[in-house]
Amino acid sequence: MSTEEIKPDSNIKATIDAVTGLVTAIPIYQDAIQPSAQQIGKSLETITKTVNIALAPIKALVWGYEQVEQFISSKVTEKLRGIPEENIITPIPQIAGPAVEALRYTGHDVNLRELFANLLANAMDKETAHSVHPSYVEIIKNISSDEAILLSAFITTKVYPIININSKYKDIKKGYRLIYPKYSHIDKIISLTRPDLIPVYVDNLCRLGVLESPKGIFMTSENIYEPLENDSELDEIKKSIVESACEVSFDREIVRPTSFGSYFIDNVVIEKK
Repeated sequence: MSTEEIKPDSNIKATIDAVTGLVTAIPIYQDAIQPSAQQIGKSLETITKTVNIALAPIKALVWGYEQVEQFISSKVTEKLRGIPEENIITPIPQIAGPAVEALRYTGHDVNLRELFANLLANAMDKETAHSVHPSYVEIIKNISSDEAILLSAFITTKVYPIININSKYKDIKKGYRLIYPKYSHIDKIISLTRPDLIPVYVDNLCRLGVLESPKGIFMTSENIYEPLENDSELDEIKKSIVESACEVSFDREIVRPTSFGSYFIDNVVIEKK
């Protein structure tokens, strides 16, 4: 795969070049095509300006290495203040290098940069360095700010009940349609920007191997699922299912950290002290 940088306006430039090439190649139609080509050129120029304006704020969000260095010096030092000086070690390059580079693009996000600070602090502590896996950097790079907050819900509570809401066909014994997956009350414990996207967040964190939701496994504690199944927020969904001449059914499941995910939460999500 090519590693050449793709400029935001490369497609626009290619289109302009193609139009120009067409006019040059067929001069007999130049008078007829030229006004259209000029108009297209003006339109593309306008789009280019709009794209540039939209991308301009990114320049302010991308940190320079001085900002990264300042953040690491202050934040990581703060997290290591209680560690004996003789226990502070140089982190291995395959963790420190990608983490420093990633901070350039995630440093503006307070939740993600905190994860990197914890990761680097643990990687620099002789007592915890062995628990910091190089892949942790890639995990942080592949999660959103909301997902970082979501993982904090698993610091004290390791397992949460979740349900899938189905529309069950009355005339077909095993036929059903999934209406709403992975409904939970996790958003009542933590504050998310988009709590409606929790099912998506859980899917992504499962994809990354941090969380899991094994099929066929559910909690047996009494009345653990009733608050979910009887939640008034589901009334509209239930109503629409019934109105379509179907029955409401639920699949009871759980969501929990994997063994790998537990180590990630311990070394990256929990604040280093």
